[in-house]
Amino acid sequence: MPPAGPPPVWDPARGAWVPAGPPPKGWAAPPVGGYPPGGGPYGGQPWYPGAPGGWYPPGYGLDPNDALVTPPGAGIGGWFDRFWGALRRGWRQLVPIMLLTQVLPAAVLSVISFGLDPSPAWEAQAEADPSAGLPDNFATSLLTLVVVLVGGSLLIGLVQALGWAAGSWVITQQATGRPARLDAALRYGLRRALGVWGWTLLVSLLIGIGVCFCVLPGIYLAFALSMAGPVYLFERDNPIGRSFRMFHDRLGMLLGRVALVAAAVIIGTVVPGLLESAGTVAFGEDPFASPGGAVGVVAVIAVTAVLALPAHLAQLVGLLITYAEQRAHEGPVNGATLAAELG
Repeated sequence: MPPAGPPPVWDPARGAWVPAGPPPKGWAAPPVGGYPPGGGPYGGQPWYPGAPGGWYPPGYGLDPNDALVTPPGAGIGGWFDRFWGALRRGWRQLVPIMLLTQVLPAAVLSVISFGLDPSPAWEAQAEADPSAGLPDNFATSLLTLVVVLVGGSLLIGLVQALGWAAGSWVITQQATGRPARLDAALRYGLRRALGVWGWTLLVSLLIGIGVCFCVLPGIYLAFALSMAGPVYLFERDNPIGRSFRMFHDRLGMLLGRVALVAAAVIIGTVVPGLLESAGTVAFGEDPFASPGGAVGVVAVIAVTAVLALPAHLAQLVGLLITYAEQRAHEGPVNGATLAAELG
């Protein structure tokens, strides 16, 4: 009878199978029967994560100590550990990336929309002559505002896509112990920005159509398509279909994780939005009529835009950690594998 213990493992450096070394006290071989062992499609795994901390057979592909992938059975605690770990490791790179690609573009568009908003002039004209009908140049002013907002939103979406790709690269690289310089992250984001942007536009269109049908279909699509961005970055194959399958295969788990992210994003954007509205009201209906009012409004918008930074970080990190966890439920995977897929 062969001795009990871990099986030989493949060593890529030597190009041969080598002994795994003496197992630590309390080690037991995983039960046979395929992956993952236990009842049901992803049922009980009494041996996992029972291996003593600090030891894991190399090359197996699923490590309970992995910094990026939450293994099956770790629960919400494991998810939070990896979420906060990614922020601790990467905040020096992630903060400037989010400031450049999320906060700054949103603040610029907000300032432009304030400057082009024709409603103060319309209200003044209506008060002066209630019977005058439509304000002067109503159609031209409205069309200009719509074109600027739509065009600006599309351009901002492209810049934001660059940021999502760059931030995902930073988180994945650092989880495997590799260096993640800011310039290298931005270069990677630039390569992937167009693809992320295109799929984001399609996802946004689908969600918008869903919202038109009594709102609830839009909410459902927002959750069901939440993994489309990470799927594109790591797999680059059918992001919408894959996101739907992930959502329905592990409905409760993904719904719970994405709900946490959505709650953080809603709170992190609504509160700064309310503060911005309250702060700009103090400068009157037409703040850009005077230099002092313009400076005050720009300052309020800048501060409240920065206050939304935690929401951007929560969305980026939370969705990426959730995607990695879903992959772990489909088969053995670790941070190194995901880093290789990311390119």
